[in-house]
Amino acid sequence: MKYEWRKKDKALYLPTKEPMIIDIPPMQYLVITGEGNPNGQGFSECVQSLYAMSYGIRMLPKTGVIPVGYYEYTVFPLEGIWSFSEEGINRLQVGEDLINLKDYMTYKLMIRQPDFVDWDLVEKIRVSVATKKKSLPIDRVTFETISEGNAVQMLHIGSYDSEPESFARMEAFASEQGLERKGKHHKEIYLSDPNKVAPEKQKTTLRFWVR
Repeated sequence: MKYEWRKKDKALYLPTKEPMIIDIPPMQYLVITGEGNPNGQGFSECVQSLYAMSYGIRMLPKTGVIPVGYYEYTVFPLEGIWSFSEEGINRLQVGEDLINLKDYMTYKLMIRQPDFVDWDLVEKIRVSVATKKKSLPIDRVTFETISEGNAVQMLHIGSYDSEPESFARMEAFASEQGLERKGKHHKEIYLSDPNKVAPEKQKTTLRFWVR
């Protein structure tokens, strides 16, 4: 039976529009890091690299290669951990608006991989994809197991620029629960294609970590 994350992992990816507490188990991802404005070419190339490798793994059976333990599945959504460079943090501390700090953003983008994927398979796919996508930074993609632990998350509906409103609700909820946020970095899970969905209707799962 096909593994579909929207059905099997609904709690992880499709929360309600109200803040909630969740414990995130360790999972493995293809990962690429970068910095700068997410509207720039560098960010776009990072996203393309992750998808190229993720679909390369997903489509292996069509090339006649079936990895040990392979099962049919839906490619997982793009996720990103966001923070700021030192300059961005300094500007944030003196009260500069978040909207004006996009050039100082840092990001760690990732796409979760099924449990049959290992380093050997990732390296084989890397070679195959790199020969076809020579303009992309395929060499920067790594393979990591990430343990997030306790977090607060909620579904945000609207543009990325309106996310601070949802984060304010999440922080208020965490405070009410006696929880402390671990830093200002956060995760976004992209449930909508911004090229196909109007900004006011975009769905993004927002998450930050607590203790």
